[in-house]
Amino acid sequence: MKKIVLVFVVLISTTVLFAQDGVLKDNYKAHADGWLVDLNEAYKISKKTGKPILANFTGTDWCGWCIKLKAEVFDKPEFKKWAEKNVVLIEIDFPRKKQLPEEIKQQNAGLQQAFQVTGYPTIWVFNLDKDAQTNQYKIEALGKTGYVAGGPANFTKGIDDMIKKGAN
Repeated sequence: MKKIVLVFVVLISTTVLFAQDGVLKDNYKAHADGWLVDLNEAYKISKKTGKPILANFTGTDWCGWCIKLKAEVFDKPEFKKWAEKNVVLIEIDFPRKKQLPEEIKQQNAGLQQAFQVTGYPTIWVFNLDKDAQTNQYKIEALGKTGYVAGGPANFTKGIDDMIKKGAN
């Protein structure tokens, strides 16, 4: 049986989306330790380590299921230990009560469109390649999920399955 891999191309140039040298103007940070907010940074780490990226499309200040997933899975030491070994974490936030830096808003909107995210939380696992001439990303999607009950072990089992299928 042949494996099917979804491939998306982010059409917005990364030079428009990010501050120079990957430094975000407002020092915006993710809502949990170990999570990134800059796709360029996640890409560099992913390429260096060979780990796929796990993107959490979330509404940190309004989405009940997102808050529940963070508390039940992402904030747990078991998940943090697993993630450190297996994935590069990036938070793609769509808050309602606070403003994001403009480059992060643009980045997140582009990723939301590329991955066709319509509900939260949506978790995508993927690999990235970057075209040096066009500065565009090519996204190799490995799989997606949402809220998964049962704590870190249940959640990470599903992600491990996605990663294994992508490696075949």
